[in-house]
Amino acid sequence: MTRIDFHTGVVDKIHYACRLVRKLRLHFPNQQIVLLAQDPAQLAELDMTLWTFSEADFLPHAMLDHQLAAHSPILLTHTMNNSMSGEAINLLQHQILINLSMNTPDNFSHFERLFEIISTNETDKKHGRQRYNFYKQQPYPLSHFVIEQNN
Repeated sequence: MTRIDFHTGVVDKIHYACRLVRKLRLHFPNQQIVLLAQDPAQLAELDMTLWTFSEADFLPHAMLDHQLAAHSPILLTHTMNNSMSGEAINLLQHQILINLSMNTPDNFSHFERLFEIISTNETDKKHGRQRYNFYKQQPYPLSHFVIEQNN
């Protein structure tokens, strides 16, 4: 069953996600992580930031539709829906999903763990509350972490 962790009060979702990925890779080095961006622009920013946010850390990643995606420990996408190819759906049978979008991800139950990253933006908070209420009505275990303002 998917465990869902909400991280709210995040000032910079992209940098927070990069730090979370770094931490998850340290604690769970053999688990694949999928990051779901809101749109192509956020996806491009996430891709660039993963390469540049830390001089001391290497976070190898690939786009979900890239030919090397099956071999990458970190996958990036801005779409996860039931109309995806069978190969892409198989890649989504992973342990960790980090949701940066404002939508409930299709296929989230394919993951052991889902991290919902909610910013301080009012629209993002509104959509985050809707997702929280949706998950609360399901049998998934929920956790909520309020992030300090110095993130």
